[in-house]
Amino acid sequence: MKSSILASILFFLAGGLICQAQNGFWVKWSSDHPQRTVDWKAFSSKTEGDKYIDSIQNSFLNEGYLGVFANDEELAEDSLSLSFVLGEKYFWKSIAHGNVPQEFTNSIIPLTQEYNSATTWMKSIIKEAENNGFPFAQIKLDSIQRNGNELSAVFNYDSGPLIFWDSVKVSGDTKTQEKYVQHITGIQPGLPFSQKQLDEAHKELSRSPYFVQTQDPLVDFKIKKAQPTFTLRDRNTNVLDGIIGLLPNANEPGKMLITGQLDLELYHLGGKGRDVAVHWQRLNIATQSLDISAKEAFLFNSPLDVSIGFNLLKQDSTFLNRYLNLDFGYRLSKNSYLRFFTRRQSSAVLNTEAYKDVTDLPDVADYQWNQYGMGLTLNRLDDPNFPRRGFLFIGEVALGNKKILENTGFPPEVYVNVELNSPQYLGEAEIEKHIYIKSTWGMWFRGSAGFTQNKNLFLNDLFRLGGLKSIRGFNENYFYARSYGYINMEQRLFFGKNSFLMVFADFGILENPYFAASIDKPFSFGAGINLDSGSGIFRFIYGVGKSNLQPLQFSFSRIHFGYLARF
Repeated sequence: MKSSILASILFFLAGGLICQAQNGFWVKWSSDHPQRTVDWKAFSSKTEGDKYIDSIQNSFLNEGYLGVFANDEELAEDSLSLSFVLGEKYFWKSIAHGNVPQEFTNSIIPLTQEYNSATTWMKSIIKEAENNGFPFAQIKLDSIQRNGNELSAVFNYDSGPLIFWDSVKVSGDTKTQEKYVQHITGIQPGLPFSQKQLDEAHKELSRSPYFVQTQDPLVDFKIKKAQPTFTLRDRNTNVLDGIIGLLPNANEPGKMLITGQLDLELYHLGGKGRDVAVHWQRLNIATQSLDISAKEAFLFNSPLDVSIGFNLLKQDSTFLNRYLNLDFGYRLSKNSYLRFFTRRQSSAVLNTEAYKDVTDLPDVADYQWNQYGMGLTLNRLDDPNFPRRGFLFIGEVALGNKKILENTGFPPEVYVNVELNSPQYLGEAEIEKHIYIKSTWGMWFRGSAGFTQNKNLFLNDLFRLGGLKSIRGFNENYFYARSYGYINMEQRLFFGKNSFLMVFADFGILENPYFAASIDKPFSFGAGINLDSGSGIFRFIYGVGKSNLQPLQFSFSRIHFGYLARF
């Protein structure tokens, strides 16, 4: 019985393949050149087969076989066999540039004797003309002469009218201002038209995190004017993100401590690339952080962006750090962004009672540090919000003078022989890589590193790491580090455009001069889900980690979940 069923299945499969073959069309061709022959090739229809034959004949013409023709046709209902007679191959003996502008000819590949060289050269001239204000330029061969299989001719060029850019026009469901698109694309009224600039503008706008293009750009040509129209639709880029964390309560064993985080990010306000962000975290009962920033793009119609920011970190009752920064950014290219910044960092010890009897400067102190630095961003991600391919690099370096402030709660002698003013510098870098394997499988990697250096480094000077956005499986800002490096790795199983299951592993190496074992090598692993609901992203991540201060036990595991709403 089973054999009969299997035979029936094979019979129907074979019959389907035979029917499919009978409904197709087969083509075979040969030529009088012994190495230019193709055996039977299948096509879905006779029309597709005819197109294939035409393309073969045109390729011979482009190579210089101007007398090529087909004969010995054998035509059947589902097949075609023919032979090409190539004939003599023609070459160019000479081609004069004629009236083609010399500035165009200097930047393209020189002509050769090959017949198709003239066609390639003419296309290059037209492209040069289109990129220099002449979109209606034409060129052709004139005064063609033949001597055997050698040809000679002269180029005849017609530039057409010189066209200049008109103002940029924006349409579609968007609040984006035309002035902003003009700055992003670099299309300035009064400059010569450039097809290359229009193509690059289309690519640049496609990478914007603020909007998407719903159709290709349109150009309306008027009298010596070209007005580009970009049709846009705003993305849901604004973010409202709330996360709840469940952590073991160190003060009350057996109970859990609920922490919180709020991220509010408003983008492209007024359609001008203006951004505002507020981030707040409660890491434990007494520890909180606040981060506020604002950015204005193309300040006073200049190529510069300016942003200001304020950050506050209260570490329980130990110290309070404050940061105030001013950034100026400049777009070097569509993929690179350079910024210069100044930052004022200050720290104050909150509880001095514990240090009233110390004889040396403790591991925390009051100070001010004025920094000056620069940063570079290289962005080659295929999507600004949900990338599947590409990489992102972000790096910065800063230096400045650090001044230790004398705290009246400390004994005065702790400042004796301490250099109160000294240079301090830092550097940070991060690289992110997305790998697309297939529609349901991808990988994500991120590597981060940083260092800070000074004669008198304090605990409230050090980097803070750990948690959902750095080394998972640990509390937020769990680690202090003078220098650090860590790697995040994820395997992602996609079941929607922006929804996936994932497993992760994080590995790091940290240096803390105030701990007995100054080198820590934490690692963690876990799993989670990222679920796109259409109006937002739901995230749930479970991780467990091990370090010098935390054993590898499931009782120390961390759970983070939240909903990121985009509007």
